[in-house]
Amino acid sequence: MTKHTNHADVLIIGAGFAGLGMAIRLRQAGIHNIIILERSDQVGGTWRDNQYPGAACDIPSNLYSYSFAPNPNWSRSYSGSAEILDYVHAMVRDFDLLPLIRFEQSVNGLAFDLQQGLWRATTSAGECFSGRAAVMASGPLSNCSLPDIPGIDGYGGTMIHSARWDHGYDFKGKKVAVVGTGASAVQIIPELVKEVEQLTVFQRTAGWVLPRLDLATPEWNKALFRSLPVTQKMTRQALYGVHEAMALALIWQSPLTALAEKVAQVHLRNQVKDKWLRRQLNPDFRIGCKRVLMSNDYYPALQRPNCKLITWPIVNLCEKGIRTVEGIEHQFDCIVFATGFDVGNAGTPFPVQGLDGRELGQEWRAGARAYKSINVAGYPNLYFTFGPNSGPGHNSALVYMESQLEYAVKGIRKILDGNLLALDVNASAQSAFNRTIQKRLAKTNWNSGCKSWYLTADGFNATMYPGFATQYSAQMNEFKESDYHAVSTV
Repeated sequence: MTKHTNHADVLIIGAGFAGLGMAIRLRQAGIHNIIILERSDQVGGTWRDNQYPGAACDIPSNLYSYSFAPNPNWSRSYSGSAEILDYVHAMVRDFDLLPLIRFEQSVNGLAFDLQQGLWRATTSAGECFSGRAAVMASGPLSNCSLPDIPGIDGYGGTMIHSARWDHGYDFKGKKVAVVGTGASAVQIIPELVKEVEQLTVFQRTAGWVLPRLDLATPEWNKALFRSLPVTQKMTRQALYGVHEAMALALIWQSPLTALAEKVAQVHLRNQVKDKWLRRQLNPDFRIGCKRVLMSNDYYPALQRPNCKLITWPIVNLCEKGIRTVEGIEHQFDCIVFATGFDVGNAGTPFPVQGLDGRELGQEWRAGARAYKSINVAGYPNLYFTFGPNSGPGHNSALVYMESQLEYAVKGIRKILDGNLLALDVNASAQSAFNRTIQKRLAKTNWNSGCKSWYLTADGFNATMYPGFATQYSAQMNEFKESDYHAVSTV
């Protein structure tokens, strides 16, 4: 039995970057009746959860922040997770968002009532919330993923996932395994190797690693940004331009692709002198096919006397450790899984019910599809942040997110101003959009043959946007009413 209904004009699910940014832009557009549902007891989303040693962003801080909420006081070129989380808390404080947030409200179902023109959300706390529009802002990196390894339940030591770090665990003098060599692993390993007695790294696939120019921000630079905000805007625009150019190397195969691979190979050769180790760390796929890594201390960490790289495939976990395919059992006090997330490219984090009883998770089972990444036919008045095919491969996620927020505001404004029961994208418009997207994706590095979290199990790319951030923003600038049909209350 649910308790009383809490009603708003707009329900926002998630109080991370996307949800908080959505609330800010809605308020600035004159929409104030907002409820944000947050499953945790604090804001922050990905940056609240990912507080592992060495956690940091691989996009420059002045670009990994909202243009409408600049921070002139970033301490480094690439800020750590604690500083990014401080920025999130500052947004909550500066824009007075706390009264909008309902904490410890984990949504377990979302359903649309056409008769009332309302989305209704039920939560694990037994409450029900309704809104004339709803925004899915829970993010693609919200649910951590443990690998499907036989025997994982029988391991007798400590298991830690990078997104659920155990800050109370003492690594000193311990034998520790790290499973995975992706974006979080290359940050964790250099920190853990300083503490543990022995660190063993299990690599399935070597990644492309580029050097990272991470510098402390001098005080005069911060003072300049504070006194002349236009200088920070100019810096942000310059960083944006540099990252846009990287699309030519990372999204499509071009002469710049070969140049980027050469830079990574020189970085590997300069930092790893042992030929056999270098061979193990040399990727066998085109750069950009998987997420590109950035680190100056990952390769040196692997060469510490107390660190060992294992490339034999894992067969199973056993009571005391990990058994690999050649039959050796490696024993550990603790296993750290840097194995990523259950990315929402083939389902939804909870049941979402649209018109005529249709269920979005079922429809997305073979791969998620949407119109402009933000709307889905049959699910009116529902907006997604970082929905299907909105992932950037070269630029800041927040650049893409700002475009999504602006588009959602336009749609929600039309619903409220027009007193509409429903504003639903046409299925034909959605199908045409996805045909174009998939045709463009076929020519990208992501679809060049490697396995990655960008793709579903059968190889469907429901994650990435095949173009420049400028192109993505341009498509989101126009709200084509002809691609939608409206149901009025009259």
